[in-house]
Amino acid sequence: MRAYYLDKPDRSLSPEELAAEGILSWQLPTDPADYAAPLDTIRAERGYVEMDEIHLGPATENLEGLCTMFFREHLHTDEEIRFVVGGSGIFDLRDKDDVWMRVHVVPGDLIIVPKDKYHRFTLDEARTITCKRLFQDTSGWTPVDRVPAP
Repeated sequence: MRAYYLDKPDRSLSPEELAAEGILSWQLPTDPADYAAPLDTIRAERGYVEMDEIHLGPATENLEGLCTMFFREHLHTDEEIRFVVGGSGIFDLRDKDDVWMRVHVVPGDLIIVPKDKYHRFTLDEARTITCKRLFQDTSGWTPVDRVPAP
């Protein structure tokens, strides 16, 4: 995982700085036999009751439309949890001062975007990602788009 301010790519953000913004992260093994136990521990500690897997790549139907939708600035009323098992992608998140932070995730990265945190997602130049999605309750998963100021 590489995190930095979007307007200052040479200024890295530490896991502690992300945590101060409510963004939690872990680095887990990439082999399913090795990540199952630590992922189950995180699931139990944080109350995640559902999990599925999503894949985006060149063969994904309507990939460009999905990417456009995911890149709209939005929030959720529940946490957004992604564990990257393949490929890579980019989360842009607003800090407490409304400045963009960028988090580039790769296999083994688990990121938790806190509820009510404005963010957006896009694929990187590899154009493929496979993630485990974890849920406390799927009812909080309707995106709430940020309305631009008048």
